[in-house]
Amino acid sequence: MLIRIVKMTFQADKTDDFIKIFEENKEAIRNQAGCHHLELWQDKNHPNIFSTYSLWESEEYLNKYRKSETFGKVWPATKVLFSEKPIASSHLQRYELK
Repeated sequence: MLIRIVKMTFQADKTDDFIKIFEENKEAIRNQAGCHHLELWQDKNHPNIFSTYSLWESEEYLNKYRKSETFGKVWPATKVLFSEKPIASSHLQRYELK
C-alpha cells in the first residue's frame, strides 16, 4: 500500500474555489482504480493550507491516476490557485498500532 500526502497552500481568497473543485471531483478521484482511501485535511491554524491523504494499491496505480482524464481536469484547475509550490510525498507503512 502506498500512502500519498500532498500539502497545498492556496491564495487566501481561493480556498472556496479549491473546496468546490474537490467536492465536485472527490468521488471520481476515490473511484480511480487502485485508490483505497481519500481524505482532505485543512490546517487548524492556517485555513488556506490543505492536504490530501490517499491510499493507493501501488505507485503504478497512482501514476495511472496522474495520466487519467480526472487528474487532467482537476490538477490544472487546482494549481492556478496555489500561493506556494505543493509538497508531495509518498510513504510505506511500517507499523500500525490499534
